[in-house]
Amino acid sequence: MITVEQLFKSYNDTRVLQGVNHRQERGDAVVLIGPSGCGKSTFLRCLNLLETPDAGRITIGGVSIMGGSRPHTSEEHQLQRRLRLCAGMVFQSFNLFPHLTVLDNITKAPVVVKGMAPDEAEATARELLAKVGLENKAANYPGQLSGGQQQRVAIARALAMKPEVMLFDEPTSALDPELKDEVLRVMRRLADEGMTMIVVTHEMQFARDIADYVLFFDGGRVAESGTPQQIFTHPTNERTRDFLRKVNMH
Repeated sequence: MITVEQLFKSYNDTRVLQGVNHRQERGDAVVLIGPSGCGKSTFLRCLNLLETPDAGRITIGGVSIMGGSRPHTSEEHQLQRRLRLCAGMVFQSFNLFPHLTVLDNITKAPVVVKGMAPDEAEATARELLAKVGLENKAANYPGQLSGGQQQRVAIARALAMKPEVMLFDEPTSALDPELKDEVLRVMRRLADEGMTMIVVTHEMQFARDIADYVLFFDGGRVAESGTPQQIFTHPTNERTRDFLRKVNMH
């Protein structure tokens, strides 16, 4: 489902990703852990082309893009669009349109971008709101919701595009502790249902619970990877052990 080959990304003279490789099967939940600034979020942003990689190849669901070049032809632009549609993304901040209702936030992109009929988009949106436990909030505006509720709307909005992969970039980091659990419950359910996911998180217990595989990033590289049991119980890399000691997981 996902193949990343020799992904490089720099900002000015700072190299953020240094030849990252990654393979992931359909239905796997992969969690990225590591210290701040190690390249985890940049890796996610490259996967759906919010950032353009300097070099390497990204393949998601049969759509393949080479890094290092801007699209010039209509065919190249179409490939970019297809890759972005394959990968839904949920950010730290909710990025909802404050002037639109919850229902309109979810239906806008499917109608405008994918050409979905408004009735179908609304029916899908209401199903997704039920899935995230917010079926009674369709007419509310984002400012009338808690942070946890807004993040669940953001997840429903991403799912409305019917992506093949869901990317989560520290989706609970902006939330108070009591609001984190309601978002993590939704994500846990998606993993149980077989959604292909990549999650950047500092919630180590959540990573341990839902991940099929854990990648430890350090200095722009995957320093260690394995099952949660391997990474959290028997890490082999000293940097991994040091990081887990600091977050009281080892």
